[in-house]
Amino acid sequence: MPDVHSKRRPAFRIWWMYFTALSAWLILSAGLLPKLLPSVRSDLRDPPVERGHIETSDGRVLAHDQGQGRTYPQQQSGAALVGFVGRSNGLEGIEASHEATLRAGQSVTLTVHSALQDAAESALSKAARDVDAEFGSAVILEVRTGRIVAAATYPTFNPNTWQASTPERWRNRPMIDEYEPGSVMKPLIVAALLNEGLTTPGQTHDTPMRRQVGRARIGDIVPHPARLTTQQILRYSSNVGMTRLVEPFTPQAMYGYLQAFGFGRVPEVGIGSGRGHVRSPDTWDEVIRATNAFGQGLTVTTVQMAAAFNVLANDGQYVTPTLIKGKPAQRRQVLRPDVARTTRAMLHAVIDEGISTKASVPGYHVGGKTGTAQVAVGGQYSDRTFTSTFAGFLPADQPLYTVALMVRGAKRNYQGSQLAAPIFKEISASLISFYGLAPQLPHAHPATASTVN
Repeated sequence: MPDVHSKRRPAFRIWWMYFTALSAWLILSAGLLPKLLPSVRSDLRDPPVERGHIETSDGRVLAHDQGQGRTYPQQQSGAALVGFVGRSNGLEGIEASHEATLRAGQSVTLTVHSALQDAAESALSKAARDVDAEFGSAVILEVRTGRIVAAATYPTFNPNTWQASTPERWRNRPMIDEYEPGSVMKPLIVAALLNEGLTTPGQTHDTPMRRQVGRARIGDIVPHPARLTTQQILRYSSNVGMTRLVEPFTPQAMYGYLQAFGFGRVPEVGIGSGRGHVRSPDTWDEVIRATNAFGQGLTVTTVQMAAAFNVLANDGQYVTPTLIKGKPAQRRQVLRPDVARTTRAMLHAVIDEGISTKASVPGYHVGGKTGTAQVAVGGQYSDRTFTSTFAGFLPADQPLYTVALMVRGAKRNYQGSQLAAPIFKEISASLISFYGLAPQLPHAHPATASTVN
């Protein structure tokens, strides 16, 4: 007997195909497929790429993904350099500045060495806490390469719990804090004058304790003879002496050297950095020229000061400081090599004849300069808030490392010789110990009276 339903099946199939197609069109047009088929949507999506690591030059992991999100195993060590990640992207530090690289799953290796980073942070934080300081920073550079082997910030924070800290603690202070450096600027100006043939180490100058320069009355703190040599102007840290030295220095020429030393320019460090501020020479008068010569009226960052002093350590050649391993350094000649060596010898004498016990490790020779700068508060220089600074290098004869540091707002012992110089000494001791530098024979210097700044 024939199947009475067989003639109906083609029509049924056509109707069912039409119904299925119509239903699919309605679902797609209404955007319901992702909601109806979440498992299909998940299967079609590319698996997430693990964010790249951040690590030190000696292989210490500073940041990595570990299943439960971004973690920072070293906690506070190098925190301001590393930064942190928000819900979807880097918000501070290397996490932010190298977002694209890290998001692509590529690691970033810093030039920082973990042992030296820890040593710099320890020396800075201990000293700053002892004087109830507001904040501070320190940088250590390899002289020949410009690699930043340490960049310390005080106070710091734990990036694993960054939300519990204030934005002030997130600041990568060695790179972005701008401040008036004070007397650490003096050796750089003296080096520029030597390079131009405008002075010599033994040239003498009239240096009363007070002097009128234009509309300003400029004075010294440390008592000194009425006539000083250029060398002694650095030893006694004489502001009056610096005003004498720069009299033949045109604003354009002096500004050119400040630029060559890296001031007023953003250094290509590999992370967000401050420019600092140096006024255009067209606006200078004799007061601005004088105050710039002793480090007031212009601003710098700690990494800029380290790079500038590194010119003296590196036989007159500026090397761009870098934080990223493998990043090529740029170089330019700022001073003649003989001028850099002469300035180093002058700074070696400044330490040995003045603050040797505070700045140098027994048995080793260093060169450097302290600074103590008043901080402008409400448009006027405060008589209570100071920035204590030091910049120097070691060993003095053939430097391997350059160090610059600052501490702001110490409640006591705020002079550079009291606060900043001992931090340099402790950092120097760590460098000497870590690299096993051999002790040096004593050096002879002309007998002159000691002084501090």
